[in-house]
Amino acid sequence: MNKLTLILKSTASKSIFLAILFGLAFAANGFAATDSDSCATNSENRQLDYWLGNWTIGADGSSGNAHSIVTLSLDKCLLVENWDGGRGHYGQNVFGYSADDKRWYGMFADNEGRVHVFTSGKVSAGSAEFEGTSRGPQGESVLNRVKVIRLNPNKVEQSWEKSNDNGATWNLVFRGEYSRANP
Repeated sequence: MNKLTLILKSTASKSIFLAILFGLAFAANGFAATDSDSCATNSENRQLDYWLGNWTIGADGSSGNAHSIVTLSLDKCLLVENWDGGRGHYGQNVFGYSADDKRWYGMFADNEGRVHVFTSGKVSAGSAEFEGTSRGPQGESVLNRVKVIRLNPNKVEQSWEKSNDNGATWNLVFRGEYSRANP
């Protein structure tokens, strides 16, 4: 076993490694850009702006005080969601558009040591879908799909589905309705 494999066996080390890797990918894109305002004016980067804001989240079994704040970072090149499920479970999700390969990427991380990297993103005005693989409790490969759909200017729906058969069938594991806190 090489050193990298040993390091990645630790959940915390894996989270740190992926965060550094993700950060370097965005830094490399930033070095390639010639105009520091390019993300602010690039229509592809602006496709998720409908999600920006302060939100309350309603979901089956939720505590009633779940919330999310979605902001922009890195000269408007990165969309960041800070969420709190209301029961001590919270996390941060980041999404970015790569001008180099014309693709969206995402990463979810939570305070329970879970990290999901989404390498396949399809985003258009009012709709986003991200897919990426992770490992299940027995080491099996799991395909994850997250959708963020604008229902109206003050409501967004997020759903998370998992597939154990490479996308042939999907199981809904989360569905939340985001309502703008200050419409």
